[in-house]
Amino acid sequence: MLRATFAGFSTAYSALQANQKRLDITGQNLANMNTPGYTRQTLKTSSLNYTHPVSHYMNGAETVVGFGVHMDTVAQIRDPFLDSQYRDQIRKSGYTDGIQTALDRLADIFDETQINGIRDAFDNIQTSLLNMQDPSKVNDPICESELRARMQALTNLLNDASRQLDKAEEAEFSRLDGTGTSENGMVQEVNDILQQIGNLNRLIKNDQIFGQPALELMDQRNQLLDELASYIPIEVTYYKDAEHDGLDAAGNTVLSENYHLDANGDPFAKKDWPDDLRVEMVYTNDKGEIKRLTLVEGTVGTGSDNYGQLEISFSADANGNPVERPFDASKAGNIELTFNSSSYFENGKVNDALNPSTSETFTKATWGTKSPYPDDSGSIQSSLDMLWKDGKTANMTDVKGYEFYRDQLDTLARTFADVVNTININGTGATQDNTQFLITDRTGNPPIANWTPADAGKITAANIGINANWSSGTVHVSKAGESSNETVLDLYQAMTTAFKGNPATINGKPMNFTYADLEGNTFADYMNHTSTILANDSFSNQQALKTNITVLNGIQNSRDSISGVSLDEEAANMMVYMSAYNAASRLMTTLDEALERLITSTGMVGR
Repeated sequence: MLRATFAGFSTAYSALQANQKRLDITGQNLANMNTPGYTRQTLKTSSLNYTHPVSHYMNGAETVVGFGVHMDTVAQIRDPFLDSQYRDQIRKSGYTDGIQTALDRLADIFDETQINGIRDAFDNIQTSLLNMQDPSKVNDPICESELRARMQALTNLLNDASRQLDKAEEAEFSRLDGTGTSENGMVQEVNDILQQIGNLNRLIKNDQIFGQPALELMDQRNQLLDELASYIPIEVTYYKDAEHDGLDAAGNTVLSENYHLDANGDPFAKKDWPDDLRVEMVYTNDKGEIKRLTLVEGTVGTGSDNYGQLEISFSADANGNPVERPFDASKAGNIELTFNSSSYFENGKVNDALNPSTSETFTKATWGTKSPYPDDSGSIQSSLDMLWKDGKTANMTDVKGYEFYRDQLDTLARTFADVVNTININGTGATQDNTQFLITDRTGNPPIANWTPADAGKITAANIGINANWSSGTVHVSKAGESSNETVLDLYQAMTTAFKGNPATINGKPMNFTYADLEGNTFADYMNHTSTILANDSFSNQQALKTNITVLNGIQNSRDSISGVSLDEEAANMMVYMSAYNAASRLMTTLDEALERLITSTGMVGR
C-alpha cells in the first residue's frame, strides 16, 4: 500500500521546523549565558501520533511512523528540589550575614586593641591612686585633681560607648525599617518584592493563556523568590486555580475542568491551563503550632488582592502613651512587626475564612520567648534577634543582642560608682558622710545630694558622671580611717579586686556593696571579658557564615549545572541540531527524487 504522496514532505518539513527552533533556542541560550537569573531553555517535542488520540483506534502500520514531530512548548530546565534547597540555604546565609553586620558594629565600640579606651582609663585611675598612696600626697590637690580628671575621662568614655551603642541600635532599626532615610529598609524591600511577584503572576498567566511561555518573566519571578527567601522563611507552591483544579466546592471530581469532553461526557483531550504560584511564610505561633500565612495568592482578585504586606509600628510605651518615630534605643521593646496576608476569593468575592491566618504580629514578648521562625531564617530575624534578645533572660540566651552589651556597660558603670562611693563615704571610721560621694548620675533632676545604696541602681553608662561638688571642692577623696591614706589604699585595692558578689573583701576588710558582681573580673578585666565574648560570638558567626556561603555556592553550582548555560554543551547541541537539520533537508531531497521517479517513470515499462 502506497503512503500519501506528500506525507513524507510533511514529516521532513516538521523536522526542519523543529531543528530550526532548537537552533534558535540554542542561540538564545548562548546570548544570555551571562545574564543574571537566566534559565536555560529547551524545546519539548512529541511524535505527532501521540498528540492525536484517534490514532490509537486506527489499524495498519501507517499509524506507527511517518507523521513527523510536534513542537509542544519552549520550557525552562529547572529542578524544583534544588530551588527549594537554595531558598532554605539563602535564609541561613541571610541570617548569619545580618548577625555579622551587627557584631561588626559592636566591635567598633568594644574593640580597644588600637585605641586608648575604657580599659586604659581604669589603668590610669589605678596609676593615680598608686601615686597617692604616699601620705605626703594624700592632701596634694594636684594629685587629687589628676585622679578626678582621670575618673572624668572614664565616665566620658562610658557615656560615649553608650551613645555609640544607641547609634548602632538605631542603625539596626533603620536596616529593618527605612522610613525617614534615603534607603529602603527590609520591610520596604519585602513589600516591593511581594508586589512584584503578585504582578508577575498575572502577567505570566495571561501570556501563557495566549500561548506565550513568558520564560523571561518567570526568570524575574524566580530571582525575586530567591531574594525574598533571604529575608523570611517561605514555601513556594504551584497549583491550578479553583476553576481548573478538577474539583468542585465540595471536593468532588469535575472532569470538565481538566479535560475536553465528547458528546457522551468522556474525556478525549487534556486542557492545558497554566499554574498559579502561592508564597507562604512559615512560622510557629505562641501556642507552638506551625502556621502558614499566605503572602502571595496566585492571580486572585484585582490590584493588590493577590499579595500581602508587611507593616512595622510601635506599641504604647510603659506609661500607655503611643510611641512614634524617630526611633531611639529605649523604643526597641515597643516594635511591632505585622504580616498581612493576601486576600482569598470564592465566587469572585473576598473570603478570608478560607485563609487559615489573615495576619500575624510579632512583638518582643512573643519573639523573645522563642523566635517563631525556624532557626536562622533570614535577615529580618537577625535584626529582631539583635534588637530584642539580651542573651541573659531565660529563653533569650541564644543570641547576645544589643541589650546584652548595653547591660555589660551599665553593670560596669554601676559597680564602679557603687564601689568607689561606698568606700569614700565610709572610710574605716565609725561614722559615714553620705555627701562625700565621687560618682553620680549627671542627668539627675534634682541631683543626688546624699548617696544611698538605692542610688547605685540609677547609674548607667549613659548617665554616669563626676559629682559636681567634687569639682567645686566641697567633696574630696575621704581621709577617714586608721591613717590619712586608708581610703586611697582601699580605692587602689578595689581597682585590682575581682568582684563576684557580696561580701567583697578590700584590704582584708569585708565590705557589703549593693552592686559588686563583675563575674569574677576586675574593672579593667571586665572590659576584656566583654570584648572576648564579642570576639568569640563574632568568630563563631563568621565560621557559620563561611559554611553557609560554601553550602549555598555548592547548591548554586548544582542549579547552574542544570539550569545554567554551558558553552560546551550548547556548542555540542548546535552541531547535533545542525546535523539533524541537514538530514531532514536530505530527506526532502530524497523524497523529491522519489516523487519525480513516480511521476516520470511509472507505467513506462513495456511501452
